[in-house]
Amino acid sequence: MRKRMIISILCGVLVAGIQAQTKTLHELQQEFVDLRFGMFNHFSTGTFLDQDWADPDCSPEVFNPTKLDCSQWAKAAKSAKMKFGCLSVKHHSGFCMWDTETTDYNVMNSGIRRDFMKEYVDAFRAEGMEIMFHYSILDLHAGLVRNHVTLDHIEMIKNQVRELLTNYGPIKALMFDAWDAPWSRLTYDEIPFEDIYKLAKSIQPDCLVMDLNGAKYPSEGLFYSEIKTFEQGAGQHISKEDNFLPSMACYPMQSTWFWKKDMPHTPTKTAESLVNDNLVPMNKVCCTFILNIAPNRDGLLDDNALKTLKEIGKMWKDDAPQVKVAETGEPIISKNLALGQWCQSSWGLDTDIADKAIDEDFNSHWRTEPTVKEPWWQVNFKEITSFNTIAITQDRNDVAQHYRIEYRLNDQWNTIFEGDAPTLRRVKLHRFDTVWGDAMRITFLKSNGSTCISELGVYCERR
Repeated sequence: MRKRMIISILCGVLVAGIQAQTKTLHELQQEFVDLRFGMFNHFSTGTFLDQDWADPDCSPEVFNPTKLDCSQWAKAAKSAKMKFGCLSVKHHSGFCMWDTETTDYNVMNSGIRRDFMKEYVDAFRAEGMEIMFHYSILDLHAGLVRNHVTLDHIEMIKNQVRELLTNYGPIKALMFDAWDAPWSRLTYDEIPFEDIYKLAKSIQPDCLVMDLNGAKYPSEGLFYSEIKTFEQGAGQHISKEDNFLPSMACYPMQSTWFWKKDMPHTPTKTAESLVNDNLVPMNKVCCTFILNIAPNRDGLLDDNALKTLKEIGKMWKDDAPQVKVAETGEPIISKNLALGQWCQSSWGLDTDIADKAIDEDFNSHWRTEPTVKEPWWQVNFKEITSFNTIAITQDRNDVAQHYRIEYRLNDQWNTIFEGDAPTLRRVKLHRFDTVWGDAMRITFLKSNGSTCISELGVYCERR
C-alpha cells in the first residue's frame, strides 16, 4: 500500500510538471457558462440506507448496485441535451467512490469491488460529455470535523485531490463542499483553502475550482471560488435579473439528493418548471444549471426520471445566444488578516461601530455619522504585517466613489491607492505590490449615499 501511494504521488508530481495552463480564467469561466446544463449524481452508501448523510460507520459492503450501468445515466443526460456529468465522489460520510490509497473505506471494498468512478467517466465521455467532481472535505468516517482537524487529515485531502486529478483524465471542475458551511463550520484556515486550491491548479491548471458554500459572500464578488455557486435546495437562489458573475445553480429533480424508496412512485419536478423556471432564466444571467438525478439501488435511473429527462430534451431548444461573462479577475482565496484585529474609525452612526466591518457578517456594517466630511476606518495589526490585496464590500445603496487607501510603517502613512473606485458595484478589489505595515486605513472622499463598510478584507496572496 505504501508503494502504491508513493507511485500515485509521483504520478501527481509528473502531471504537475507536464501540464501548463492553456486558457485564461476568463476563458474557462466562459466555457463553463456555455455548457448551460448538466447532470449531478449523488450515489453512495446512503442510497442503500435511505439516508442523505449516510451512517459513517456502516460497512462499505452496503454499497452493492448489482445492475450498475453508467452508460444508461450518460445516455439519459444526452437525451436532455446535457453537456456534462458531475459525480459526488465523496459525500460527508467519507465513503470514496474511487480506487483510493488513502482509506479502506472505498468502493474497492464494497459489494461490487471495482472502480465505479472509472466506469462513470468512461460512460459520459463516450457520449461526448465533460466530467466534473463534487467532493466534501467533511469526513465523518475519518473523524475530520471542526476542532479535530489533524495534519494527517489535511494530507489525506491533498492525496485524494491528487488521485482525483491524476487518475481520471481532464476534469472540467472540482466542486468542494463543506468549507465554511453552517452545518460543518470547517473554516478556510482550519483546512487551508489556499493550499488545496494551489495543489489542484498545479495538477490540472484548466480545472475550475468551485466552493459550494459561499452563500454568505456577496453575489458581486468571487470569494474562495472561481464560479459563484448557488445550492437551491439550501435556499440559495441566484438573481435572475442582474447576476453578472459566472455561476452555477444546482437542484435535485427528485425530493432529495440521494435515492429514497418512494422515488420510483413519486412524481419528479416537472419538465416545464425545470426548463422555464430554472434552466432558461439562469442561462440568461451567466449561470449553468446542474440537475441532480439520484440513481437507485440497482445502479440505474428510475423510469420516471428518464421520462422527465426526455421531456426536457424535447422542450428545451438550447439555441439562445451566448451570454458574455464579466472579467472577474482571480478569486480571493487567502486568509483575511484583518479578522480579530483592533479597528477604529471616525464617528460612527449609533451602533454601527468600527468592528462590524470585520465581523464576517456581510449583513452588518460600520456606517459613518452623516456630518463627518471625510470619514475614515482603520485596522491595526499586532505586528508589522505584509499584505498585497484589499477587498471592500459595501451595502448596495451606499457606494464609495472616491477614496484613499494607506498603510502605516514607522509612524509614517504611505498611499497605496487614491482615486475613483474601480467599480460602482458592491465589492471593490485592490491588488498591488506587497507592502509591510502595522496599520491600514481607508479615507472616503466622495460617496453615493452614506459611507459604510459591510466587510473589509486584507490579504497577502501567494503570487
